[in-house]
Amino acid sequence: MIPFEDWSGWLRPGETLDELRPGGLRIIQKRDGYRFSMDPVLLCAFARIGAGDAVCDLGTGSGVIPLLLAHRTAAASIIGVEVQPELADRARRTVELNRLQARVTILEKDLRLIREALPAESCQTVLANPPYRPPASGRVSPSAERALARHEVHGGLADFIRGAAWLLPTGGRFFVVYLAERLAELLGTMRQVGLEPKRLRCIHSRTGDEARMVLVEGRKGSGPGLKVEAPLYLYRGEDYTEEVLAMYGEGV
Repeated sequence: MIPFEDWSGWLRPGETLDELRPGGLRIIQKRDGYRFSMDPVLLCAFARIGAGDAVCDLGTGSGVIPLLLAHRTAAASIIGVEVQPELADRARRTVELNRLQARVTILEKDLRLIREALPAESCQTVLANPPYRPPASGRVSPSAERALARHEVHGGLADFIRGAAWLLPTGGRFFVVYLAERLAELLGTMRQVGLEPKRLRCIHSRTGDEARMVLVEGRKGSGPGLKVEAPLYLYRGEDYTEEVLAMYGEGV
């Protein structure tokens, strides 16, 4: 990895260099633009990546998921697909700064056109952290980057799921983090394209709270049978739970 003191020359006006744990990775982000949340970290911890897998992250944003997977798995190759040019550029520079370009590729492409960019059944695993809201719903961020990342402007849930189904062979795995309130839509859409839901884990802020998010694994061409795992709690009081701390590589 390039020494930290040498990274400032890679930043452009309005950008920050931030730590991405675990692994001592660094990520370039826009100070007033899209900045990654906890959700990609939770998704990467939930995903099961086989040694030698070809992996694709649909809607990669600043490249958090490819970086984390390159650090924590033995995947042979990881492609991050991102439609926003500035985000794709930042993700590409971040990959280079972490010296991961031998395993990670950032593809600037609208995921709705994924068939033009990547062959069918070319990945063993696909991950997605899709925008959660329809274009006109909820509070819309004044930042264009944030608005596009959070609202379904460049593709809705069905587009992400269809893209995953195109990329996966029979037996291939799809991992997604999404709103709990849209779980029925998520599972129904997955089944429509042959991605059978196999594992489900609900994410709660604290014990006693309703689930806010869900983690789901689907398997292409698999038979029915869904395993509902123990809930994931993020906080105990004001602190992260031991499980979340472990995801960030911190001991307790």
